[in-house]
Amino acid sequence: MKYSKQREMIQDTVMAHPIHPTADDVYSLVRAKNPTISLGTVYRNLNLLAENGILTKLTMPGGSDRFDGRLDEHYHMLCTHCGKVYDVELDIFRDFDRQIRAKTGFCVSRHQLLIEGICKECSKEK
Repeated sequence: MKYSKQREMIQDTVMAHPIHPTADDVYSLVRAKNPTISLGTVYRNLNLLAENGILTKLTMPGGSDRFDGRLDEHYHMLCTHCGKVYDVELDIFRDFDRQIRAKTGFCVSRHQLLIEGICKECSKEK
């Protein structure tokens, strides 16, 4: 993948914002620094960065895809009330891939887990 200043700005923006931004969020943040960037450029580069394993693309049920700069093993929780996405590390999945391979012969290259529910802040409101 060739270097581009716009791609670097897009990647840096996702890495600097642990909010798991949508493409529209990234566009707004990058546009504040570079008013000439187009929404299409942001979408294209986010998808390219995800395809090349530099960012993770999170598919949200019934909503816009989100992007994550963390590549280490972790999972996500989606608040179905406010729409925020949170990171969570779960020890129960530490041996998950090995168990799958031992039982089925299937070699897992990656997996995603999205836990849906209501976050602590929204629970307080109810």
